[in-house]
Amino acid sequence: MSQNFARSVFAITLVFFAAFFFWPILQILKGGFIDADGHLTFAYLASLLTDPIYLGGLANSFLLALTTTFLALCIALPLAFVSDRFLFPLKGFLGSFILVPMILPPFVGAIGIKQILGQYGALNAVIIKLGLRPEGWTFDWLGANQFLGIAIVTAFSLYPIIYLNAVAALANIDPAMEEAAENLGCTGFRKFFKITLPLIKSGLFAGGTIVFIWSFTDLGVPLIFDYARVTSVQIFYGLKDIGGNPFPYALVAVMLFSSVAFYAIGKGLFGRDSYAMMAKATSSGGPQSLPPARAWFCTALFAGVTFIAILPHLGVVLVAFSNDWYASVLPRNLNVENFRLALGHDLTVSAIANSLKYASISTVIDLIIGVLLAYVIVRSKVRGRQILDFLAMLPLAVPGLVLAFGYLAMSQEGKFFSFINPVADPTILLIIAYSIRRLPYVVRSAAAGFQQTSETLEEAAQNLGCPPLKSVFKVTLPLIMANLIAGGLLAFSFAMLEVSDSLILAQKQAFYPITKAIYELFQLLGDGKFIASALGVWAMAFLGITIAGMTILLGKKLGAIFRV
Repeated sequence: MSQNFARSVFAITLVFFAAFFFWPILQILKGGFIDADGHLTFAYLASLLTDPIYLGGLANSFLLALTTTFLALCIALPLAFVSDRFLFPLKGFLGSFILVPMILPPFVGAIGIKQILGQYGALNAVIIKLGLRPEGWTFDWLGANQFLGIAIVTAFSLYPIIYLNAVAALANIDPAMEEAAENLGCTGFRKFFKITLPLIKSGLFAGGTIVFIWSFTDLGVPLIFDYARVTSVQIFYGLKDIGGNPFPYALVAVMLFSSVAFYAIGKGLFGRDSYAMMAKATSSGGPQSLPPARAWFCTALFAGVTFIAILPHLGVVLVAFSNDWYASVLPRNLNVENFRLALGHDLTVSAIANSLKYASISTVIDLIIGVLLAYVIVRSKVRGRQILDFLAMLPLAVPGLVLAFGYLAMSQEGKFFSFINPVADPTILLIIAYSIRRLPYVVRSAAAGFQQTSETLEEAAQNLGCPPLKSVFKVTLPLIMANLIAGGLLAFSFAMLEVSDSLILAQKQAFYPITKAIYELFQLLGDGKFIASALGVWAMAFLGITIAGMTILLGKKLGAIFRV
């Protein structure tokens, strides 16, 4: 590879990240720590940290993220271990369903779970039908503990991220290390905690970090649960004062510092150690057969977790097929009218077209930049290429809510980027936001492809007279096409269902993407909830097809995409 080409990619990437990653973050810091006279001040921060409402919001956000990550870990780790080590009935079939919880944004799933566990929901109707409580009895399961309800809904939606990393980490363990421990008398749970867990610690950290930051900054689920005592919702409600009130800036700055600090602490505690291992061929590893009772127990474990995880999806689907679901086990008058309305409603037609446009353009940008970055990182010898790898992964460690607020701040009237103010037209900013947020997936996927493809193939083509750039397009890219398609599908599908950027930047109905349309429809009285659910089902079907395609293309290697 030409050094000049590598340096050009390096320079363009630095400019792109400086303008649309570091500059918006700088605007947040400036708004929260610079007073009207242009002097550095910590007064806003001090006021913020002494205000019991804001302080309580931060504490709740932290505890919510901690609880969600712990629950997701408790769900994912046993499933990953059972999947990696044992053979059991329906293993392949159930394994294909493990990614189902990811085909719906958590806040859309919250609509379905509220219908099941609400005061007049399906669970209470079942209890009354069984005669355990008298007719007319009600209990608001979610209202009794909104905090725990949000944590459970989010954990069951995000646990596949930890599962994917855990399966990949377990697959890389040399069985000889565990066999050596058994020969020395270390067996059972002791072997797991002393040998296996330390070996997969970095993989668990990789998935746990994404789940923690995602839940720490999640906006959609608390909004649907009407739970305002978290920082993300406080920031959302403070957007109307963004022009003259410094406190939203200070609040976003605190969230940014907190996310980075939590990531750094976790990286220092869990993500630093690595252990050299021999190839797995040194021992006869592989999944083991189990006695019938234990094998069916593993099947029941997988099936039970999957059923609970897709309850929100089932709830959304049932709501979408009904126009009356009140105090009954199942909805009455099932029909497909809501699906027709969802595709014909003034709010949804433009939203679907907008999302397709935003997601398509951002995915093309991600593929171009991602392939260039991955090639420079893996194949070039340019000095500082590790910086590119670090930059490419940074968006995974910085909350989407923070970046969205930063874009809003940097495009205010009188600022350098005021010409792309989202109040007038958010198209450019939404495309940039989607591109920045999903770029890590494409870079990781492309880099994995380049690492698995021998450079000697390109050298052979060049020795036969093929120019270097042409050899990449003719030889290497076709060989890693599965990786590129998988990374592109992930970037596209997640961009279609992006929440934070969409809720904050899209402020006019004409420019609403799908997720903003779902949220607005849910707020409407009458049929709003049912049409919103129908639109959510359309989105669920779309993302389900894309994730199924990625699973076929990448298999177990899919976990490498969700790694910071």
